[in-house]
Amino acid sequence: MRFHRNLVEGVAEVLERIFNSGIYADKALEQQFRKNRQWGSRDRGFVAETVYEIVRWKRLYAEVGEITPPFKKKDYYRYFAVWVLLNDQVLPNWPEFKGLKKEAVLSRYKPLKKVRKYRESVPDWLDSLGEAGLGSELWTRELAALNEQAPVILRANRLLISPETLQEKLKEEGIGTDLVPGYPDALQLQQRGNVFRTDSFKEGFFEVQDAASQTVAPFLEVVPGMRVIDACAGAGGKTLHLAALMKNKGQLIALDIYPQKLQELKKRAKRAKAFNIETRLITDAKVVKRLKGSADRVLIDAPCTGLGVLRRNPDAKWKLESSFLERVCETQQELLANYSALVKKGGLLVYATCSILPSENTRQVEAFLKSPQGKCFRLVEERSLYASVDGFDGFYTARLERVD
Repeated sequence: MRFHRNLVEGVAEVLERIFNSGIYADKALEQQFRKNRQWGSRDRGFVAETVYEIVRWKRLYAEVGEITPPFKKKDYYRYFAVWVLLNDQVLPNWPEFKGLKKEAVLSRYKPLKKVRKYRESVPDWLDSLGEAGLGSELWTRELAALNEQAPVILRANRLLISPETLQEKLKEEGIGTDLVPGYPDALQLQQRGNVFRTDSFKEGFFEVQDAASQTVAPFLEVVPGMRVIDACAGAGGKTLHLAALMKNKGQLIALDIYPQKLQELKKRAKRAKAFNIETRLITDAKVVKRLKGSADRVLIDAPCTGLGVLRRNPDAKWKLESSFLERVCETQQELLANYSALVKKGGLLVYATCSILPSENTRQVEAFLKSPQGKCFRLVEERSLYASVDGFDGFYTARLERVD
């Protein structure tokens, strides 16, 4: 492979924003692409994939390359060099790589790959936490799966099109896809590409949504005509799926505390022709209290550590801190206590996270059911999805019925 200096420089600049400035990888890449509009799709693809690989293996590469913070510009070139050598490529004869020998890199790599926290490139505290929660065997398998590149999955918008028809339309636009067995609305890209430029996307025929995430909305068992509340709607990926399952009939209320996310949801809903969605910004407790006991279904897609989606957001494991888990668990329990009051008798509450930790999942539901607010609910079903088992993101969902 021939490496172009301007692209390698771009990789180094993006890594500086991620590692030193704390910017998330996707935002750092967006900034770099705006700065270099002359780059074609191949150039952008090289920079993005290289950055994500280095971010994913940050700890391992640092150990192999003897890189220690605080990072300087030369360290980002050294990260790149380790990536090149471990991928069995030849380093360019540039001054930045002077003195780096493949033999030395491989000799340091061989003993490290026998130790899980180095091999899978995770902080010590996270490795200990995962093993304590899932057991050594499952945690080891799951870490390996979460370090693989995630497939790109589309969800066909059944308000407008079937997955089979969407597959044909995308084929006409040069995008090859496969139906995903067991996931009725899902199509998987055969090759990565910018699907947002297609006419099919502009016409609202699909959204990009992982197959595991696509299991959450059906778990609510909605039917047309219901009143459904998405309590933590965000930009609305699951809200839009619920609208399709409701066939645009009934009332779908999307709540959130962030106005910009609800604005994005409105744009997406307009494109998807989802007309039964009503957004409500939570400005005070009254917004929620007015809905008390009124909903047939409530979804709490709770904020979490996001450990189930590390394949997509590998920089999250370097931004997470052990203290965050305690804080987010408190938030999750508060959400369960507050939003469960919106469910009418006989209605269903679904609690979901994109985490794989029992402390954010089964234990939260157990604690809620023992609380004063949870005593009128019963657990109907819970489900845990793992990347190492199911091949997609890690997710947890629990369905609870209000019985009193």
